[in-house]
Amino acid sequence: MPLTKTTFRESCLRKLKTASSHNQLYKDKKLNARLMHELKKFKNKSLLLYYPLKFEVNITKTLTKMRQKTEVFIPFMEGESFKMVPFRLPLIEKKFGIFEAGNTLRNINKIDIAIVPAVGVDGNFQRIGFGKGMYDRFFAKLKKRPYIIFVQPELCYTKKLLCDNYDVACDLLLTPKHTMVARTRIQKRK
Repeated sequence: MPLTKTTFRESCLRKLKTASSHNQLYKDKKLNARLMHELKKFKNKSLLLYYPLKFEVNITKTLTKMRQKTEVFIPFMEGESFKMVPFRLPLIEKKFGIFEAGNTLRNINKIDIAIVPAVGVDGNFQRIGFGKGMYDRFFAKLKKRPYIIFVQPELCYTKKLLCDNYDVACDLLLTPKHTMVARTRIQKRK
């Protein structure tokens, strides 16, 4: 069977759901350390982070530390996409088990760095997510592209080009064991 975006997503989700959970705290701690190391390179930059789902990397330690140093935003779902809202407590559980901060009247349309969970990543360093397209729609609306870091609890990467042109691409991919820099992007097939 040929590898497609759908079959790769299914394979990556299986890998994530069946990954050993006995050392998950260690893996999360290791990835948080890698992420903090990368973020130290950027002083006083605004960040978009996410509040983790069950099998995503738990970046709450990074979220808490960065909140003390810089302006931190998290997604607030709106229709088929989301907008950014300042990270503030209490968080409320919404659709798909996603925790969100309260809505804001501010129209925030510029960030410097975005930390994005990825299910899989293709040869163009483009994101394969859960298939809803929320991050793709969100990044398409921004006036300026931020520096994008994908995080994964387990490396799920293929050299094949599976994504569509509109799928968001990263500058850096982090897992507890790997750091991959997207130096040059491969051109899409026509």
